[in-house]
Amino acid sequence: MPLGIDRSHFYEEKVKHIEKSNRVKDERIGSLETENAMLYLKLAQLRGALQHTRQESIEIHEQFEDESRFRKSVAESACKFKQELDNIKKDMQSVQSAAKEIPKQFNEQVQHANSVVQRHKMAFQSQSSSLSELQERLAHMELTLHDVTDRHAKEKKRRQELHNTLMELRGNIRVHCRVRPLMDFDRGQEDMSSFGRQGAKSEVVVHFVDDENVCVRTTKHNKVFEYERVYDMTETQNGLFDEVQPMLTSLLDGYNICIMAYGQTGSGKTHTMLGSHKNEDYNPTRETHPDEGVIPRAARELFRLTSEKQKGTHTVEVSVVEIYNNDIRDLLSHDPNIKHDINTGQDNSISLPTIISKQVDTVYDVMCLVQHGLNTRRESATLVHEHSNRSHLVVTLTVVSPAPSFFSKNSAPGDTTPRDSKGRSSSLSSSGSMPSGSMWQSNDISTNSAGQAVIKTKLQLVDLAGSECVGMSGVKGQALRETANINKSLSALADVLGALAEHRAHVPYRNTRLTHLLQDSIGGDAKLLILLCVAPAQRYITESLQSLGFGARARQVQRGQTKRRLPSSAEKVSMDTPKNSRSISVTGPPPFSQR
Repeated sequence: MPLGIDRSHFYEEKVKHIEKSNRVKDERIGSLETENAMLYLKLAQLRGALQHTRQESIEIHEQFEDESRFRKSVAESACKFKQELDNIKKDMQSVQSAAKEIPKQFNEQVQHANSVVQRHKMAFQSQSSSLSELQERLAHMELTLHDVTDRHAKEKKRRQELHNTLMELRGNIRVHCRVRPLMDFDRGQEDMSSFGRQGAKSEVVVHFVDDENVCVRTTKHNKVFEYERVYDMTETQNGLFDEVQPMLTSLLDGYNICIMAYGQTGSGKTHTMLGSHKNEDYNPTRETHPDEGVIPRAARELFRLTSEKQKGTHTVEVSVVEIYNNDIRDLLSHDPNIKHDINTGQDNSISLPTIISKQVDTVYDVMCLVQHGLNTRRESATLVHEHSNRSHLVVTLTVVSPAPSFFSKNSAPGDTTPRDSKGRSSSLSSSGSMPSGSMWQSNDISTNSAGQAVIKTKLQLVDLAGSECVGMSGVKGQALRETANINKSLSALADVLGALAEHRAHVPYRNTRLTHLLQDSIGGDAKLLILLCVAPAQRYITESLQSLGFGARARQVQRGQTKRRLPSSAEKVSMDTPKNSRSISVTGPPPFSQR
């Protein structure tokens, strides 16, 4: 542009044009913004309408589904009602048919009732006219009853013979095993939370398998022991005695019986033989107590058996001794510290002539004497058991009863022949031997003042002291000496059974007073039952295996047939006046060979 030209007019116009253009644009922008706001408002309205429409659509859909379900339910109900209606129609048809039959059935029942009444009427008339015939039939029935009574007596005698035969076939030494439940003292120093759990010292490792088998689970293998009877942890005192009771029948048939409890300390021997320690008096009551053990129950059964015999023919005496530190002490004596010696008769029978035996008439009398003896029996607490017995207890019930009829009062002294009531020889076989089925022990027969021969049989009930591990029981001093004597006597008992099982020429009965005193019972002159008592916990597994092994060895002993008892002259049996008694000698058959 040439110099000197005025440019201000040009710029002003241009600025005005630009400002005008800007105002137009601003107006356009304002118009667009207003339009945009209107559009946003309209969009919001449309969105709200859309949301409302969707909600209405959902509600309509739900109503449609509800309506569909309702229609389906109505259809199902209608179908169900239709089926019920059809069933009702069928039932109505059945009811109508039955209603049509009712008059016919009623007539038939009336006719039957009339016929029954007529028949009973005729029978009544017939019975009324035959009274004499009924009297004849009554007389015939009385004769039949007398015959049945005689047959019953014979069958009862035969049952006794079969029972004794059965007991012999089962073996002279029978072994039963009782597994006691876990007790609080089994956990020792363990926490209560681990009591009875796997891996703990109180874990149960002795398991009841069945009525004849018990299993011990060790770390290496399981060992099963078989006995005549096995009792589980839940077995009651009454249930155990039901298995023991049949043996007592043989007592009045002339056989000695011995029942002994064997096991470690704390395994339940005294509980089994006497009763629960919860009752310190061991239930010396006149009534049966559920916790009472074998001794009171056996005494009650013995008196029940004698009550079935003729009154006054049987008497019962009781003695209570303990074997403490290999010395025999009489617990009924005024001075129980006096030691007593064992007497061996000419027939090798064992007796204690210096101990006290008292006559008893009831179970209460027996248990009062036993309780008197228990008051002086040695007992002390150990780490294993707070009521550990330190001696072997032997309760002996001696029954004095009449000898069988073939030993007559007409026998002269020295006569060896059985005779009947008229003095004639009787009850002999053609060979001149004793009646078959009886194994009478050769002894002198004592008679009372009336000349009646009597015999003595004894029931020995033995509560052995428990074997102990010194390290576990923690005994010292005098208790240690007691433990040594207990273990020695139990070991000697095992040696005796081992010698009998192996048929050795010498049986070491005299190694201890226990085996010497029980020589009659162990050696074959008594029917012997051993009650093994076992603790189930792992901490006693060594002692449990030893006890179970002892029972297994005892079952292997074959002693031959048990001999029935006749009293020796040393017994001096007299039921009335001793100075009027006399004796005769009978020689029995030769000993049976061992089975």
